[in-house]
Amino acid sequence: AQIIDINMGCPAKKVCRKAAGSALLADEELVANILHAVVAAVDVPVTLKIRTGPTPERRNGVTIARIAEDAGIAAIAVHGRSRACAFGGEAEYDTIAAIAATVDIPVWANGDIDSPAKAQAVLAHTGAAGIMIGRAAQGRPWLCGQVAARLGGRPVPATPDRDTQFAVLSEHLAALHAFYGDFLGPRIARKHVGWYLTDAGVSAETRRLFNRLETPAAQLALLAELAARQPTQDLAA
Repeated sequence: AQIIDINMGCPAKKVCRKAAGSALLADEELVANILHAVVAAVDVPVTLKIRTGPTPERRNGVTIARIAEDAGIAAIAVHGRSRACAFGGEAEYDTIAAIAATVDIPVWANGDIDSPAKAQAVLAHTGAAGIMIGRAAQGRPWLCGQVAARLGGRPVPATPDRDTQFAVLSEHLAALHAFYGDFLGPRIARKHVGWYLTDAGVSAETRRLFNRLETPAAQLALLAELAARQPTQDLAA
C-alpha cells in the first residue's frame, strides 16, 4: 500500500457497536495506542479520519488531533458532526477550524460540501489545507472537478449534459462489472447506479426495476434503453 488511512469517523451503528469507527473517539487512550502502533508498524504515511467527537456536548476533536500529530499521523480529515449526530442536521465547521489552528499537520474539512461555492466557503472558514467530499459526489463524480476548478481560480465546468452523464454512468457500470465479476458486480452496482439515476430524476419505480436485474448484460441493456429516451420519459412509463 502507498498509504494507510484509519477510519475513526464512521457513525454506522453496526460499526460502532463493535467499538470501531467513530465509537473510538470516546476512548482517547485507545486512540493513542492504535495510532502509535500503526505508525510504528508501517513505512508509508498514515492518515486519519475523525468526527468532531462522540457527542455535540463532548467535542474532543482538538484533543484527538493533538494525539494524532504526536503519534506521527501525516494528515487528518475531520467531518463536521459528532458520532451521535450521524448525518442529521448540518455540519459545523468551528471545531474543524480549531483543529486546523492547533496542529501543524494538514487538516481536511469534510461534511455537507456539495458545491464549488460551499467548498470555497468552508476552506475560508476553517483555514483547512483541503477538503474531502463524500456523499455529495455519489452519482455526481464531476463535482470534484468543478470544485477543483473553483479552488484553483479557473472557470467552473458546466454540469455535464444528460448524454454525457449517461456515458459516464455506463463506463462506471462496466468498470464495476469488470472489477467485481458477473455475480457481485451487478449487486454492488445497484447503489451506485441508484445515486446517478436519483440525481437525474429517474423514478423510484425504474430504479427498483434496475435493482431486480442480476446480470451485467441486463443492467447495461436497461441503462442504454433509459439513456435513449427523452428526459421526460421513464422506463416505468
